[in-house]
Parts: sequence; structure tokens; C-alpha cells
Amino acid sequence: MRRHPLRRLVTLATLAALGAATLGTTAACGDDSEGAGGGSGPVTLRLGYFPNITHAPAVVGVEKGIFAEKLGADVKLEPKTFNAGPAAIEAVFSGALDATYIGPNPTVNAFSKSKGEAVRVVSGAASGGVALVVKPGINSPQDLKGKKVATPQLGNTQDVAVRYWLKQQGLTTTKEGGGDVKIVPQENAQTVETFNSGAIDAAWVPEPFVSRLVNAGGKVLVDERDLWPDKKFVITNLLVSTKFLKAHPDVVQKLVDGQVAANEFVNTKPDEAQQAISDAIGKITGKPLDLKLIKQAWPTLEFTNDPIPTSLKAGLDHAVEVKLTEPVDLKGLYDLTYLNKALKAAGKAEVVQP
Repeated sequence: MRRHPLRRLVTLATLAALGAATLGTTAACGDDSEGAGGGSGPVTLRLGYFPNITHAPAVVGVEKGIFAEKLGADVKLEPKTFNAGPAAIEAVFSGALDATYIGPNPTVNAFSKSKGEAVRVVSGAASGGVALVVKPGINSPQDLKGKKVATPQLGNTQDVAVRYWLKQQGLTTTKEGGGDVKIVPQENAQTVETFNSGAIDAAWVPEPFVSRLVNAGGKVLVDERDLWPDKKFVITNLLVSTKFLKAHPDVVQKLVDGQVAANEFVNTKPDEAQQAISDAIGKITGKPLDLKLIKQAWPTLEFTNDPIPTSLKAGLDHAVEVKLTEPVDLKGLYDLTYLNKALKAAGKAEVVQP
């Protein structure tokens, strides 16, 4: 079978994640995680992110040296790339990661699994960038009856979204792939191939896979932005380990300062940001992401520091309704004091603490 370039991206990013977790576990045992004032050298901040467009502030922040500048000489930044939320959360739980950019569903799972103890959301990063792409001839929800629809992973953010949307249209799904519409969880890179081969009829996926499927002859039936108030919903936020937050609040403040500065760069210098993303993915995988594809996907995303907590809560409610999770009390998940301090210093409007 011909290897697809983006399959290589997924595979190598996954290998990078495994290596990152191993290295991170070693680092967790060392003295460099202690504070600079403790006499054992600089604080080490191990920051996770995904090498993709929806994590643009993180990619740009690392690639352009924005985080390093804000963190200063007293903090050693160790960036670590991941391909999926569960792997990043496991690295946080194991002590191999101090903070990570991540989607809403893994955020909720981490908070729930640790009974509200292990993690805090300290900033948003991105909104939007998700759509349902279908084969020509599918023009309405009812046309999906009997069809196969791909999602990135059972119970992930997009999987919940499509199941909830289908239920609103009067169509059933099951976790086993049954019901009126057959949901087929698979890696995003695989989805490009299965869409081309006709093995699936549609996919609810994030960018740049939306654009890839459109370029493969698909069409957007649902832009997920249209389902949310003001077209805003969280796709990426910044999560920190509660343990690290308590030990090094000053470092977390500098990290959030870096997030705000990175978003400013992304929003005011989009051409440079897009090139940085292409270059960074090239360094990680050996093949840069096509700049034309990045530019095609860019308008569907909004890079915002607001974590849009109402959309995360709504997403949780949707997951409960389609029986993919149990209710979770999200009280205490957000600590936006660091974000509001950074926003105030940058002359920007503060966000509301939920």
C-alpha cells in the first residue's frame, strides 16, 4: 500500500510522544524540576503540544522562541510533541509533563479521572476548525442513513459532536458502529485514504483534514462553527498540572504570558505563523505540511485566549446525552487569574472566570 505523507506525520508524531514520555519521566526524577531559588538550577517546564494547525499558538510559540523569551533564563523549556490527547494526559498523570495544549474532551476526562485534583485550565488557544465533510450526493442529514462516518477516536471531541448532531436529526448511532449511521473511529490520516477509496462516506474531523477531504472531492455539509453561539467553541486550551502550578506559579504566569504573546503573533503575522507551522512539522516529521493546505484551513480557525468554558460544558452535556460519559462536576477546572493578569498587561480585555 502506498504510504501517505500525513500517515507518516501521525506515525512519527506518535513515536515522538513515546520518546517524550520516556524522557519526561527521567526528567521528573531529576533535581532540575525544583525551583531556581532552591539552589538546584533552573526550573524545567515540560510543555506538550500537537504538531498541527489547531495548536498553532503552541507550535509558533516554540518555533519562534516566544515561550523561551517569556520564560527567561531561569526556566528551561522542554517541548514535547504528541499525536493524541490521551497520551498527553497520561504523561501529565505520570509526572512526565507539566503543561500541555489539548482539546476539550481529554481535558474533561483528566479532571474527572483525578476527581478534580490533577489539572487546571489556565488559558484558551483556539476555536473552530472542525467540519463534517461528505461525498457528493449527500445533501442532508437523512442522506447519511445507512452510511459510514469516520471520527478520530471513539468518545473524542469530534466523535461526541457528530453523534450528538445526528441524534438531533433523529438518527441513531451506537458505540459498536451500529444504528442508522455507522460511526467508524479511525486515525485522521487513515480517513483521507478511506474517503478516497470509498470505504467511508463522510467524516467529522478537524483541520487540516477537512481541507484534505475537500480537496479529495468532498464537500462540507456541516461547519461546526454554525452549531455554536457566536460561532465559537473551544478546540484547544492550555492545561497545567496542579502540582506544578502550586510549586511554580511564577513559571505558569510566564507560560501564559507566552501564550498571549504567541496568539498575538499568530493573529497579526499570519503568513509568518503559517510558515513557522510548516517548518516545525517538517522538523518533527521530515516533511513540512503543505503551506497551501495551511492557508486553506486557516480561515476556519480563530486563535483566542478565551477558553470558552460554556462550550466545554456543553460538549460534556452532549457526551452524557449520547451515553459516552457520565456527568462531571467541572467546578474548579479553570484558574484564569494568570490569563487575566497577562491580558491586562498586554492591554487586552480580560475574560470571565467561570
